Amino acid sequence: MDKKKIIIIASVVVLLLCAGLGYMVYSYMQESAEKEEMLKLAEMDKREMENEYARFAQQYSEMKTQINNDSLIAQLDKEQQRTEELLAELKKVKATDAAEIMRLKKELATLRNILKSYVHEIDSLNRVNEQLRSENQQVKAQYTQATQTITNLSTEKETLSEKVAIASQLDATGISMVGQNKRGKKARKVKDVKKFVISFVIARNITAQAGNRSIYVRITKPNNEVLTSGGTFVYENRNLEYSAKKDIEYNGEATPVTVYWDVNEFLSKGTYRVSVFADGHNIGNASFNYEK
Repeated sequence: MDKKKIIIIASVVVLLLCAGLGYMVYSYMQESAEKEEMLKLAEMDKREMENEYARFAQQYSEMKTQINNDSLIAQLDKEQQRTEELLAELKKVKATDAAEIMRLKKELATLRNILKSYVHEIDSLNRVNEQLRSENQQVKAQYTQATQTITNLSTEKETLSEKVAIASQLDATGISMVGQNKRGKKARKVKDVKKFVISFVIARNITAQAGNRSIYVRITKPNNEVLTSGGTFVYENRNLEYSAKKDIEYNGEATPVTVYWDVNEFLSKGTYRVSVFADGHNIGNASFNYEK
């Protein structure tokens, strides 16, 4: 083979090598550009996922303000918390971690469907509530109109009943309290009192119902303590101690009543108060002053 052919062959080989090297460089640069482009797309996709997670969490927060249902609010709160936890996980994941990105993308799709179901449920509830409010307003208007007459009649009836009740209450008049000494005489000093004799009259009242009555008498000392043996009666939804009790038969006519209290304790000078009760009412009061 002559020298000229060798040169030609060598030139061809060099050209082929250069072309191959150039292709390899071009391919490498092309691959690098594609990788960089893919990384940018992955980062963009990750940011979009983060934004969507954040929007979902915000939607759950807004939906909770639109309803008045504790059970549903608790469910929304749970889903919002789960969304925020997944968002926190996504922020820690690298965009190049394809497996984790894919997992969180699937979670996002699941959350999207759950959110849609809650949006539909709340929308349905709101429509139903709106319809119920409208119907309720109509019913209220009808009810107000229908019950106005009944209310007026009831008021008149209650007023009449109150007047009858007040008129039928017993009344203790002429209340007196005498302190007796050990000889049964009127004691001059409170320290000599061995027995209190309380007398009064249940006034005539033809509107009061006839029958047996329990009369309760409370004697209160100057220090507001009640002379009592521990017995109680009900007055204005509470139990009060009494000093003496007497059962009488009342027929609507004036009925005298006398009760006694044996003194077994020290009595100080001052004002003593006597209160009489019957049928759950305070029917008479009187005060007596012992200055000695």
